[in-house]
Amino acid sequence: MTVTGWLQILFYLGVLTLLVKPLGLFMAKVYKGERTFLAPIFGPLERWLYRLCGVNPDEEMDWKTYAVALLMFSLVGFVFVYLLQRLQGYLPFNPMHMQAVAPDLALNTAVSFVSNTNWQNYGGEVTLSYLTQMLGLTVQNFVSAASGMAVLLAFTRSLARHNTRLIGNFWVDMTRSTLYILLPLSVILSLALVSQGVVQTLAPSITANVLQPGVGGSTQTIAVGPAASQIAIKMLGTNGGGFFNVNSTHPFENPTPFSNLLESLSILLIPAALCYTYGMLVGDTRQGWAILIAMLVLLVVFIALTYASEAAGNPRLTALGVDQSSSILQPGGNMEGKEVRFGLANSSVWAIATTAASNGSVDSMHDSYMPLGGLAELVMMMLGEVVFGGVGSGLYGMLVFVIVAVFVAGLMVGRTPEYLGKKIEAYEVKMASLLILIMPVTVLMLTALAVSTSAGQSAVLNPGPHGFSEILYAFTSQGNNNGSAFAGLGGNTPFYNLTGALAMLIGRFWLAVPTLALAGSLAVKKKTPAGAGTLSTTSPLFISWLIGVVILVGALNFVPALALGPVVEHLLIFGG
Repeated sequence: MTVTGWLQILFYLGVLTLLVKPLGLFMAKVYKGERTFLAPIFGPLERWLYRLCGVNPDEEMDWKTYAVALLMFSLVGFVFVYLLQRLQGYLPFNPMHMQAVAPDLALNTAVSFVSNTNWQNYGGEVTLSYLTQMLGLTVQNFVSAASGMAVLLAFTRSLARHNTRLIGNFWVDMTRSTLYILLPLSVILSLALVSQGVVQTLAPSITANVLQPGVGGSTQTIAVGPAASQIAIKMLGTNGGGFFNVNSTHPFENPTPFSNLLESLSILLIPAALCYTYGMLVGDTRQGWAILIAMLVLLVVFIALTYASEAAGNPRLTALGVDQSSSILQPGGNMEGKEVRFGLANSSVWAIATTAASNGSVDSMHDSYMPLGGLAELVMMMLGEVVFGGVGSGLYGMLVFVIVAVFVAGLMVGRTPEYLGKKIEAYEVKMASLLILIMPVTVLMLTALAVSTSAGQSAVLNPGPHGFSEILYAFTSQGNNNGSAFAGLGGNTPFYNLTGALAMLIGRFWLAVPTLALAGSLAVKKKTPAGAGTLSTTSPLFISWLIGVVILVGALNFVPALALGPVVEHLLIFGG
């Protein structure tokens, strides 16, 4: 570890924190229907879209109608993306003549992008046409992110309102999220990335003459395409799917340290700012800051763990006389799988930010991290993607933990559990418990299926505990709608495409629908004024308690599985 590395980490966290309030305030105004500086531009387009689709923006929905709208919209998106992949060989904007994607891979990819996971069992530049990338994947990057933000808005209204069954209008919430937030930010980021050298073109791949002809011949095919526009929303929408196979390690996706800073900030920007938006919408910004602080504490702890682990290097190499110390000639530490232009500190920040935020993009190869670094990435996902998490989905996931924390604290001190004046009763606790348990049950069952069947074992390229970690990581990533992966697992098989699709569907919709049901229950409750016996949910004590509940309830389910993977691997490496 170096002072420069820690300064880079602190700079990143400082800039992120400074951007929370202005963006959060702007989003609150958008969701309240207040006029913003973008209203003259997007207001007419918003109203035209409502007329075109027959939507009455003043008509609100109960939780069941809201859930049906979410599911039907996602179903249409799934069918569209699936057919686009299967028919791309007959469609325009296909200069490299990409043929139809195999049915199981097309299904996995369609589910992946509709569920905001962006798990990729393919290389984008050698599998998909420009039309499929633009019209299929990029569009889903916008609307899947907006759908998660919409569910958060519905849940937030259920806490802010009382004695009502109505929690908003899905179509309005999704439209405003797309037009006023995701689209403008994506345009700005796309232009900034193009200025740094990220490609944006409809031209076909380029054939270049190599300087030193070898076994591969004297020419090289260099893939290009409309990358910048997809990369911007993949970062801002916590989608993560790369235009190129190696994602943001590719110099055409992430060419400079400045582009790396912009992209890594974009991972957490909206999830962090939504905490302030939440506080504004419930009428108490302290609630949003309390949740944000809890998230930041967990983020910093795991960034520090990862950076320390990677900077320490590999003891097996030290025993062979390899110098892994930091010097003017080398960054030091475990640089396997990392880009020299980014270094250890920035790679560690990205690795934890992307797994914390269900983004899944990478600027280094997670499979090459030391066992403790890989464990940190796994734990960030195993917590349920509530440390920032996906746009919208991360915060409503954390609010479920808040409800559990309030309930348990109330039982411990003999107070009636209340949150924002709403009594937390049996139904709310049952739904919260269901939301917390669905993911680990899905991940562990599918992991067990994979390691106990020949179809699952045959795709593992690394034997032993690391191979187990690769399988565990794959289902943890898909079950939490993250999308990142350990290399070394040949995931493009019918078994992994189908089981992965199942994990992604459960991780997205089996959690979103119960969340809306919980919102419907909270909305009809009356609001009780705070009294002397009301538990403060903004105090340092409660923030510490919330962090403890997230770790204990969220991570303990996976301790045996972690012991079989990264923990054993760490002991083998450091134990000789």
